[in-house]
Amino acid sequence: MSLKSDAQRWGSLAKFFHWTIVLLIIVQGVLGLYMVELPKKPSIIPYYNLHKSVGMIVLALAVLRLAWRAFDPRPAEPASTPHWQALGARAGHALLYGLLFAVPLSGWWFDSVTALRPMAFFGLFEIPHIAAPNPELKQLAHAAHEWGFWLLVLVACGHAAMAFVHQFVNRDGTLARMLPGRGGELATAPAVATSLKPASTLPENDHAESPSAAAIPAADPAARDPGA
Repeated sequence: MSLKSDAQRWGSLAKFFHWTIVLLIIVQGVLGLYMVELPKKPSIIPYYNLHKSVGMIVLALAVLRLAWRAFDPRPAEPASTPHWQALGARAGHALLYGLLFAVPLSGWWFDSVTALRPMAFFGLFEIPHIAAPNPELKQLAHAAHEWGFWLLVLVACGHAAMAFVHQFVNRDGTLARMLPGRGGELATAPAVATSLKPASTLPENDHAESPSAAAIPAADPAARDPGA
């Protein structure tokens, strides 16, 4: 498996970024929905700290993924993909990248304007605020983070749905190229392969060696003459 992508498949590093971010987004969604339903007691602080720390990892991975794209070639679109679909796919990818930055940043902004407590990265060190405390912006920052997350879920689901359509309806190998491991290649027209020797190259008396001749059983004289 190559580290870099090529015209046929995504490279191992691009796959690592992709699937790690997918996994962390799922963790963030489940954790976020769970912790907001908990009673507002000091016991919920570890959940919020974990949510913030994982969000910082998602943001860092998004930065690294975008930087890697500057050096990593993008695999070619399947030949059967219409031009408008290719443009739509690129627009969807751009929106996904934007949301991968916007959602963690809006959470960081929300944490900063509320200024309830310092944000500690897995308890190892504090992460500075990106805005001054401002109670008037608290609701706006919270709404931006929440609605940004749901928009990210919607766009990601649409992205996944189109990948399944390409893989199982169009059968062009798009999804297989991003799966962990060696991955697949773009679907191409299958080559017609045969082990039979061309008839034009057979010697005149080589019929006994011809696979087609060998496959035909010798005729039974009795079968040719019903009256026999």
